[in-house]
Amino acid sequence: MSLLLTHAYYLLEDTKEQQIMKPYPPLGLLYISAYLKEQGISNDVFDSTFATREEQLNYIAKKKPSVIAIYTNLMTKIKVVQLIQELKSNKRYGFPKIILGGPDITYNTENYLQKAAAHFLILGEGEETLFELYTAIQHQKDVRAINGIAYLANGKICKTPARVKMKDLSQLPLPNREAIAMEKYLDTWKTHHGTSSMTVSTQRGCPYTCKWCSTAVYGQSYRRRPANKVVEELQMLKTRYNPDAIWFVDDVFTVSHKWIRSFHEEVMRSKTIIPFECITRAERLTDEILQLLKEAGCYRIWIGAESGSQKIIDAMDRRVDVNVVKEAIQKTNRLGMETGTFIMLGYPGENEADINTTIQYLKEANPTHYTITVAYPIKGTSLYSEIEDKITTLPDWKTSTDREIDFKRTYPRKFYDFAVKRVVSEVNYHKELLKGGKRSLPITLKLKVKSIAAHWGMKLSKSSLR
Repeated sequence: MSLLLTHAYYLLEDTKEQQIMKPYPPLGLLYISAYLKEQGISNDVFDSTFATREEQLNYIAKKKPSVIAIYTNLMTKIKVVQLIQELKSNKRYGFPKIILGGPDITYNTENYLQKAAAHFLILGEGEETLFELYTAIQHQKDVRAINGIAYLANGKICKTPARVKMKDLSQLPLPNREAIAMEKYLDTWKTHHGTSSMTVSTQRGCPYTCKWCSTAVYGQSYRRRPANKVVEELQMLKTRYNPDAIWFVDDVFTVSHKWIRSFHEEVMRSKTIIPFECITRAERLTDEILQLLKEAGCYRIWIGAESGSQKIIDAMDRRVDVNVVKEAIQKTNRLGMETGTFIMLGYPGENEADINTTIQYLKEANPTHYTITVAYPIKGTSLYSEIEDKITTLPDWKTSTDREIDFKRTYPRKFYDFAVKRVVSEVNYHKELLKGGKRSLPITLKLKVKSIAAHWGMKLSKSSLR
């Protein structure tokens, strides 16, 4: 028996990422690999990020693992389905047992078992479940006693009871970064940006209730590694890889002020200051916490907003005051740290006045960076449940993702494409005005023209067909 862990993200096929070139390794797979090794289960990891699908298949054909566990998310689902079809239809791969895990699995169980024809699904956290499942397959034991899995039996879907989430994260070994070519990530960052960056996870779960957000893997919980263990990991990364920056992948980095104080103390005591960026919520950023973050090496904080309209924030169940968000961004800016925020357009109930309010909010808050998406419903979220009877476009599951699901909104879908262009042009126009100077005048005028054109596009698209 042999076990291969892999995924189906191919950088060479991602045209948008090729423009950005900020890839990160599959941290979840590396955690599972390390846990299995600690339990005495040898495994290989094929990181597809810098590979082609052909190279991945050739590797599988050569190794012929008896079990292949594939990480699946919304972005890679289509490629994963294609990979499964190839593995199950061609004898050169040895017809391995196929296990899937990841955030797209839990609420698409039927599709992945019946349409994609996977053998087993892991629902929730993967370390303990994959260990038990692989051991059962290895020794040809009954899998019905294994919590947290789904499979087909006589054509019917069987789900075992949910697994209790791992409570003590201090027992987790560090991700098995040695299993992949980390230097490819570091070199790519250095080549394109002059600095390198690595990812670190300190917590699992999110205790908040945002309706559009999926909690399929870690649940609406909060579990965290001890601060001293996190700093030990930073020390190791500094010695082994010497990254220029760290990206903490946690949903809400400052959710616990007690933990942040402990983290700051450990960083300062050990003199392990590596510049880092993180994501958090505005109401979890006090003056004290901001100062501690800065002293510990934080250079950029992403502060969730999603909208400048309190009406829409409340509809999302974000449970935050938009003015608190704005003030948190402004305070962070004044401390000399970069800020980032996220904006979502097209949420149910949003109208043009709300979008105008969002534009004004971004101008006043003045984040260093911001991203914009048009709202889409992820299966299993509260947002999906709310709009399910209003879905207007539901493409074929095997060849599409949730991003392509559309529903009846306030305006036609094309309206929001123009709205995104208007927000970007208008906010960037305002940023150029703040810079001043003759050199920025041509850029300023160009952005204003784009903003006006997008505004007219919004108006004209209101009367178009969806």
